[in-house]
Amino acid sequence: MTAVLGTSSAAARRTGGSRPPHQLAGTSALLRLALRRDRVMMPVWVMVVAGLVLAMPGSLENVYATAAERADAMATMNANSSMRAMYGPVFGDSVGALTAWRIGCYAGVLSAVMSLVIVVRHTREEEETGRQEMLSASVVGRRAPLTAALLAALVANAGAGLLITLGLAGQGAAGALALGLGVAGTGMVFAAVAAVAAQLTESARLAKGLTAAVLGTAYVLRAAGDAGDADGSSAAAWLSPLGWQQNLRAFAGERWWVLALVGAAIVAQGVAAYELAGRRDVGMSFLPTRPGPARGRLATAGALALRLQRGAVLGWTAGFLFAGLVFGQMASGAADIVGDNENTRDIIARMGGQTGLTDAFLATLAGLFGMVAGLYVVASVLRLHGEETSQRAEPVLAGAVGRLRWAAGHLVIAFGGTVLLMAACGLGMAIGHGDGDAAGAVLGACLARLPAIWLLGGLAVLLVGAYPKAAVASWAVVGTCLAIGWIGPALDLPQAVMNLSPFSHLPKLPGAEMSWPPLVILTLLATALTAAGLAGLRRRDVMS
Repeated sequence: MTAVLGTSSAAARRTGGSRPPHQLAGTSALLRLALRRDRVMMPVWVMVVAGLVLAMPGSLENVYATAAERADAMATMNANSSMRAMYGPVFGDSVGALTAWRIGCYAGVLSAVMSLVIVVRHTREEEETGRQEMLSASVVGRRAPLTAALLAALVANAGAGLLITLGLAGQGAAGALALGLGVAGTGMVFAAVAAVAAQLTESARLAKGLTAAVLGTAYVLRAAGDAGDADGSSAAAWLSPLGWQQNLRAFAGERWWVLALVGAAIVAQGVAAYELAGRRDVGMSFLPTRPGPARGRLATAGALALRLQRGAVLGWTAGFLFAGLVFGQMASGAADIVGDNENTRDIIARMGGQTGLTDAFLATLAGLFGMVAGLYVVASVLRLHGEETSQRAEPVLAGAVGRLRWAAGHLVIAFGGTVLLMAACGLGMAIGHGDGDAAGAVLGACLARLPAIWLLGGLAVLLVGAYPKAAVASWAVVGTCLAIGWIGPALDLPQAVMNLSPFSHLPKLPGAEMSWPPLVILTLLATALTAAGLAGLRRRDVMS
């Protein structure tokens, strides 16, 4: 920051210090500052996005070793509306085309999340903490922060796109370039969405929530459209940037003109964001929050935590219920989807146990939902850290509210929310599966993942309480567990590597025998980590 201020001061001396700075003055210095601040987070995101894509061809070659098997898989997937809703239609039977089908949409989603975090972090979050006001006091143009944030997102997305293109070039240069541009372009579309949201809302949390809602809507539109049509021609799919990425058709007769839609969306939203940025003061917004006294339901720390996080809880719960319904319907046709492919059966068996294929498939889904719920619990726990660093916790703690009581309100939402999420998932899977006799077993299988989820939450509490500067490392831990559980069985990773994830120690329910010791041990570890984190929070100074 000193370097930035020094650069701005030098610019002020050159301009005489009296004239208003150019609209983009200081952009390069702010970009260097953003890249320096994100020197760890950004490479990790890029490697995760690109790594998931590049790991897929090898696993697909293990599952579908011949062209005939790939052609059969393509026909089977396109005939199943639930599979199309989950992954989209398959446009080709090559390894590259199957890679684009299997992981392309989800890589685009991850790229979008990366982009919204970067843009909001360097725009609205800077204003919310007061740092932007200090920087704007020197020669920094009105639109320089927004430009620097978008350029930082462009650097990250270009890095991911370049790695994907180079890594998949052996499958076909044109297809690799199309997939790389599709993933990077999707990320930049939502970077522009985040840029607009940062101008409309008054807090970083609301800006992220609004952008995430747009991303969720885009996914639902894409899923609904692809469920109805097997060729990607649905109007709903074309309304979604995720649908544009699929209809680019990497490795399957690329449609390069689709990139014009991506570019138009980026430019249109970018122009809107720049126009809005020029019409407001630093720290202000077009959709201000409603101030009011903390009476009634907001009179306690727990009620305040619930008010702050209820939107996230309801959104996650609705998403888990919907996803459970969709995937539960797939379970009944698991045998038809897998067919006679022994490699696929082995992968499902490694993920879900050695019981019947339907039970193993349900166990696999329960495990994957549990890992995704780990993202929720970490995000919810880190809300404590966000309240502290944004100085909103200080006024609360200045009153008759102790630190443990303040933290407990957020932790009840974090850990209790996972129970609600997994229960909604189990209920959705049971309804979608349609087997009343198995409903209890499916619900129990989802709830059995809670100890592993709580362990990830307990580790986040430890970092927030005892090592707050390293709190962001919680994302690396949950990301590692997700990667191990997602691609580990397909790559046939050694059991020692699989055991690094707490989810690998849980019984493969439904179907397998119930084993209580792992659940008890993981719950005790989660409790110990949480207690240690709260002890650290009680002893240390409040961050500012």
